[in-house]
Amino acid sequence: MRIVLIGQAAFGEKVLQTLANQGEEIVGVYTSPDIQGKVNPLKELAVQLDIPTFPTKGLGSPKGYAEYIKLKPDLNVMAYVTDILPESVLNRPRLGTIQYHPSLLPKHRGGSAINWAIINGETKTGITIFWPDQGIDTGPILSQKEAEISPDDTVGTLYFDKLFPLGIEAIVESVNLIKQGRAPRIPQDESQASYEGLCTEKDAVINWLQPTSKIYNLIRGTNPQPGAMTHFRGQQFKVFDSELQPSGVDALPSEIIEISHQGFVVATINGAILIKRVQIEGSPKLASAKFAQQVGLKVGDRLSK
Repeated sequence: MRIVLIGQAAFGEKVLQTLANQGEEIVGVYTSPDIQGKVNPLKELAVQLDIPTFPTKGLGSPKGYAEYIKLKPDLNVMAYVTDILPESVLNRPRLGTIQYHPSLLPKHRGGSAINWAIINGETKTGITIFWPDQGIDTGPILSQKEAEISPDDTVGTLYFDKLFPLGIEAIVESVNLIKQGRAPRIPQDESQASYEGLCTEKDAVINWLQPTSKIYNLIRGTNPQPGAMTHFRGQQFKVFDSELQPSGVDALPSEIIEISHQGFVVATINGAILIKRVQIEGSPKLASAKFAQQVGLKVGDRLSK
């Protein structure tokens, strides 16, 4: 079976390595263009394996599509793809195209599925391998695997510790089912569908008057991207690593009630949150204790929206 892999980043690299180790015939790899100073791990591995590489965006051009046709794929495997591919590419292989998505479709369609599941305070998510069509994450389902969202999971831990390995496992299983002619096409239940846009900075502004759990979920659900935003004396900074503190604090919401080597503790209306790592715009992330020293943050000061 001739497979074209379309993907990027570490996930695409791991899918390629796993399928190659399994003896699958990968005839071409489509990935994002090189970024100056950054290694594209998927492209680098494809070159090592002597597999032709092409830019994913090129699939939309006549020349790029002609190159793709020459590969004579039996199956496309989409491993972490953010581009919308032409229907002609999706339907070209005789066995079709499968795609990885980090949610239990039809819930959380869209490019920030992991963010929104955590921001919403959900305790369960998972991954879906599906047959993409021209809609956004709307094609029939091939397989799904569930994962727990732990109370202190961030986008980073949920993805890399759980949804990443589950996705690799599911793609390998799906390819085997397709080879055996046993891969299902289960229509998505539109009555359960939800779609959210990309989680951007405008969605990540902390409102310190909200309940502690909502603030904590926002911080977790935007770590490491795009980062939860707040201000001190008019200066914007982003909040990353954090930890819930015992409730029963006698202080105003957004008030700094403690500063230590661990960071600084901010009061909320029904609890408090320890902020461990932050980032000032244009600077690297740094420990919150160091940030407090730099900006003169003291107990009794208040943060603002």
